[in-house]
Amino acid sequence: MHEHVLTHSVRDTAALLDCVAGPEPGEPYSAPTPARAFADEVGSDPGCLRVGVMMAAPGGFTDVHEECRAAVIEAGRLLADCGHEVGDAYPRAMDEEGFAHHFGVLFQVFAHFALGWWRRETGRPLGRDDVEPLTWTLVEAATRIVAADYLASLEWLQAYSRRMAAWWASGFDLLLTPTLPHPPPPLGSYRTDDPRQAAMAAIKTVTFTAPFNVTGQPAISLPLHWTAEGLPIGVQLVAAHGREDVLVRIAAQIEVARPWTGRRPSICA
Repeated sequence: MHEHVLTHSVRDTAALLDCVAGPEPGEPYSAPTPARAFADEVGSDPGCLRVGVMMAAPGGFTDVHEECRAAVIEAGRLLADCGHEVGDAYPRAMDEEGFAHHFGVLFQVFAHFALGWWRRETGRPLGRDDVEPLTWTLVEAATRIVAADYLASLEWLQAYSRRMAAWWASGFDLLLTPTLPHPPPPLGSYRTDDPRQAAMAAIKTVTFTAPFNVTGQPAISLPLHWTAEGLPIGVQLVAAHGREDVLVRIAAQIEVARPWTGRRPSICA
C-alpha cells in the first residue's frame, strides 16, 4: 500500500499520480501500466458503473456514526443521479474474523522493521521515549512473533486478497463505504496511558480502509458531506486492482456534480 496525496481537486490528484505512476527498473511488484495519462481521464465519461454500497463496519467490528452513514447515503444518491447502478452489496470477505489478527501481525512486524530502519538512517539508538506509546507497544509485540507465524499471516492475507478480488471480478466496478466509521478524531486522541486501548481505537478507525492496504486496490476519499459544525466527512470509493483510471473518471464526475474545492473549514488559514 502507498498513500498518495491530499489535494483540493481530482485534476491535481491525477496529475500527481502521473508523476509517480509506472515501475522503477528491478521493482519486484508493480501496478499495471495505465493505458494513458491519468490527467486525460479527468472529464472522460466513466460510463454506467455498477456500485456496491457498504455502510456497516466489516464484521460489525465497530459502530458507524450517523454522519458517516449520511455521507454514504448522499453519495449513493448522487451516483444514481449520475446514471450509475447503485445497490447494497459488498465483498463478504470483508466480514471475515481473521482479518484483524493477521493484519495486526503484519502491522506489528512492520513497526519493528520501521524503527530499525530509522535507527540505521539516523545513527541513533531509538527507544521507548522516542516514539508514541502505541508505536512502542507494536514494536514490543513484534518481538514475540516468530517467522513462521508471520508467513502464516502473510499467506492468509494473500488468500483474503483473492477472495476480495472475486467480488470485483463478478461484475462490480466500485465499492462505496465511509472513509472512517466516525468523524475524524481530534489530535492527541491516541495519547493514553493504555496503549492497548489506543491500539483498539486506531484499528477501529481504519476498519474500512485497512482491507485495501492488504489487497493493493486503489481507493479515493472524497469530502462529499459536512457536519453542521463544518467538519468534512469523507466517503471512500474502491476500484479493482490497477483501475485507478476508473477512480479518476468517477471522482471527476462527482466533483462536477457536487463541487467541494470552495468549501473550507472556518479554522483553515
